[in-house]
Amino acid sequence: MKYDVIVVGAGLAGLVATTELADAGKKVLLIDQEPEASLGGQAWWSFGGLFLVNSPEQRRMGIKDSLELAWQDWLGSAGFDRQEDEDYWGRKWAEAYVNFAAGEKREWLYSLGIRFFPVVGWAERGGYLAEGHGNSVPRFHIVWGTGPGIVKPFETKMRKAIENSLVDYRPRHRVNELIMDNNAVIGVRGEVLIPSSAARGEASSRDVIGDFEFHAQAVVVTSGGIGGNHELIRQNWPSRLGEAPKNMISGVPEHVDGRMLTITEKAGGRIVNKDRMWHYTEGIKNWDPVWAKHGIRILPGPSSVWLDATGNRFPAPNFPGFDTLGTLEAIQKTGYDYSWFILTQKIIEKEFALSGSEQNPDLTGKSLKKVLSRILPGPTSPVKAFMDKGEDFIIADTLPELVARMNKLTGHNLLNLADIERQIVARDRELDNAFTKDLQITALRSARKYIGDKLIRVASPHKILDPSKGPLIAVRLNIVSRKTLGGLQTDLSGRVLDSAGNPVPGLYAAGEVSGFGGGGMHGYRSLEGTFLGGCLFTGRQAGRSLAEELK
Repeated sequence: MKYDVIVVGAGLAGLVATTELADAGKKVLLIDQEPEASLGGQAWWSFGGLFLVNSPEQRRMGIKDSLELAWQDWLGSAGFDRQEDEDYWGRKWAEAYVNFAAGEKREWLYSLGIRFFPVVGWAERGGYLAEGHGNSVPRFHIVWGTGPGIVKPFETKMRKAIENSLVDYRPRHRVNELIMDNNAVIGVRGEVLIPSSAARGEASSRDVIGDFEFHAQAVVVTSGGIGGNHELIRQNWPSRLGEAPKNMISGVPEHVDGRMLTITEKAGGRIVNKDRMWHYTEGIKNWDPVWAKHGIRILPGPSSVWLDATGNRFPAPNFPGFDTLGTLEAIQKTGYDYSWFILTQKIIEKEFALSGSEQNPDLTGKSLKKVLSRILPGPTSPVKAFMDKGEDFIIADTLPELVARMNKLTGHNLLNLADIERQIVARDRELDNAFTKDLQITALRSARKYIGDKLIRVASPHKILDPSKGPLIAVRLNIVSRKTLGGLQTDLSGRVLDSAGNPVPGLYAAGEVSGFGGGGMHGYRSLEGTFLGGCLFTGRQAGRSLAEELK
């Protein structure tokens, strides 16, 4: 088969670009270093959250959203401050994406058979002024079927294109070089890795059994970010977030290593915003790991008392679910790379969800009966498994026992019972009135005015030390690596730009490797539901633009 385009990386962005090109009648070679079991990349593992603006789901929940409000929130979160250079294209991609999320995004996904859970989630609530970081309204739409439900339509289209001889998919092909001719990219060169039976996410062999060289009119790089490469994360860690964590767990498999960024840079592509990244603060070690240092993120409701490693409550607005990077900065500046939740059984029943398709079998399996069981007493079965088996969870009937076991878990003996008790008693005392100066309690009461939060997300405000709401629970929270917000700078067609701002002929990029568009469409912060959306949008744009160019 003679190829029109080579796509490097079989994650979501790669699948979307491939299927868009195949729909236009182009012949595509799709290659990936991992086994076929890992088709779909990180999207498959995701919770399946998508950022939509003024959707029917929002309107049914009584949410009044608009393009103008969404763009206000995006700008307040992104904080673009390099607009004449590194942020120039990122901002343009951001504006195009927000328009897409408020326009044809949902209709396009609906045409592919993708459906949404009816309750819209409220992620990244901010807690600052109107023009600051955060979502002013709930916008987190969970795909019915979670991550696999997003991947499936594009995998189906790809396999149909394979049957029609439009796509050639070759796993276990690791690219080492982009082939250049007269300053244009004309193909890829690399090594064939030994076949592997490794399951999705597991480490696969790097033994080489051959080499390859393929040529095409263009190459699209869709190889993901650096989330599995802790050394590279630490090299690029921004000083504004304090010292890089000495201990970190991984929200992505080891093969998310960023090697194609360096390879593309050698071919003339420019990487921008290297210091922008997105890591979660509510990570717990997976008791049943798939990859090395496998971490799961808690998707917390807003009620847990959040303490630093020395037992001091974080100041506003560092509450669960409000400002991921703001809290990351606060944690790292304590000199420790972990923190604590203290909560009750009533809070964990209502507020704890775990990120990832495998941690939400009811939504992933599209079981309405199992989803409805979430309203019953008790935590979900995945959360209960972590309570029983996870090393980061402590359950006790009294605060003295809880604090003693927290100190024992870390071995640091940093926590003082009297200090923690004083803070919790003070917090509980604020619940005796309808008035309060505790902004977290104000936030709880406000959240429950949204029917979605009241039904399934936010516990009725109560005293932490009320025995009837117990037992008490402490959770040690680790930093969990996740997303690269910078990357290859691209124009709105997905063409990779060089250091002079000119397109590198024959070279395109999409997905996380391009900072989800332009080398960083998120700026400094994400509004959530925008990583999968960024892969969808950039893959679609690159595929359609390239198909048009090759007519």
